[in-house]
Order: sequence, then C-alpha cells, then structure tokens
Amino acid sequence: MAQVSAGVDPARSAVFAPLSDVGRAELVERRLQDAITSGVLHDGERLPSESQLGRRLGVAVVTAREALEALRDAGLIQTRRGRDGGSFVTFDPETARRFTDERIRALSRVELRDASTHYSAIAGMAAELAADRAGEDDVRGLRELVEQEDLSSEGGARRAVARFQLEVAALSQSPRLVREELRLQAEIGSLIWLGLREPDNRARSRAARVAELDAIGAADTEAARAVAVRRIAGGVEWLLDEKSRLEVAAESAEQSAPSPR
Repeated sequence: MAQVSAGVDPARSAVFAPLSDVGRAELVERRLQDAITSGVLHDGERLPSESQLGRRLGVAVVTAREALEALRDAGLIQTRRGRDGGSFVTFDPETARRFTDERIRALSRVELRDASTHYSAIAGMAAELAADRAGEDDVRGLRELVEQEDLSSEGGARRAVARFQLEVAALSQSPRLVREELRLQAEIGSLIWLGLREPDNRARSRAARVAELDAIGAADTEAARAVAVRRIAGGVEWLLDEKSRLEVAAESAEQSAPSPR
C-alpha cells in the first residue's frame, strides 16, 4: 500500500519538487516566492545552497542563482557570508501580502478556472481510487492524521490540507497521481488555499476533509470524488472573489488619487 512516509511535509516536498519546465529562473523564483509568502518556508529558515537548489529542482546552478538574486532584490531573502552563511528567508507579513495580492491580480479568471478544472480532476480521481483501494488500516491512519491537525494558524491549516491531499493520492496507489498532486501543490496550491487565512474557512475545510474521509472509509467512490471536487472548487471561488475585491480596491485607489498638476 503506497503511503506518505512519516515525518514528510508535503507542502515542503512540493516546494523542492523538480520543475517540469527547466531553465527558467522565473519559475524557480515564483516557486520559492509562493512558499515564502504562504508561510511554508519560515522566517529565518536557511534555503538550500545554489548547487543543492539546482539539483533538487532540476535546473542549472546559474538558474538557481538568478532566482535567488531576484528574491534577494525583492526583500524575501537575505544572504550571509562565512561558515554559517547562506540564503535565509526574511518573512515580512506586509511584504508577503503585497506579493500575494499582486499574484492574484496578475492571473486571469480563465487561468484560475482552468487550474481549478485540472486540480479537481486529479484530486477527484485520487479520492475515487482511494475509496476503492484503501484498507481499514489506511483509513484509520488518515483519520488519525486529520484528528491531529493544527488549524490555529494559516500555515498550519495549509500544511494540514497539503498532507491530506498527498495522503489521499498515495492511497490511490497511483505514483503518477502522487507526482501530479505534488506538482499542482507547488504550482497553484499556495493560491487555491489562500482562503485558509480566515478561521471560518479553516473549519469548513476541515469539515469537508472529514466528509471525504468518511466517504473513503465507506468505499463510496462517487461521494469521495464529489467532495474532493467541491473542496477544490470552493477554494478557487474564494480566490475569484478575492481577485474581484482587490481589483475594486485598486480602481477605487486610482480614482481617489490626486491628479498630477
């Protein structure tokens, strides 16, 4: 039975999963930027060296170096020299919020809905197969994982969702679904689960995971798929609403700004 190894943090695994489109510093920069602004990588945390980062992401060292330089210029990391040196995360909530808001505004509604369709297809199939293939011990282990979740913070809630998604993918017994889940977590997961900023959304997300878990335990493949799809769609709908709010706020700010003389 395929299961995620104990102690593995799926959110962090997704950050350093190999890139499918190699050789682009922008992709490395965006991957790390999302991880920093979403709290997956913590303030003061030391990043892998340029050579380690390049090896783990499957890019050239010069590409990793360019990405780190861009993050340093943006104020998201700082570099120290010497034996204990390296690149360290410098998480600032205001800076993180600004970067996240800019990323949301830059994505079109078509892109977001397309991402939702793709992610829903992967998560839905993983849940359906898990309901068909998981044994009692598998379900018991997943239930214990849900019961131990720490939803007191946005970061904890994100890690809980990432772990649950990857565990369900593992229970599908499909290595391809596991790899695609990791890729999607790195590509769009940090945005889809932005609604976990709000405590009410954390509670609703947990209730939906429990419902999906119950469906898997009951071997109800149709219900498991449906709940998984609704969870992804709900995250994207919150994101679309947030995009509208940001656009209205930006337009209002422009209208209220004093005209140049």
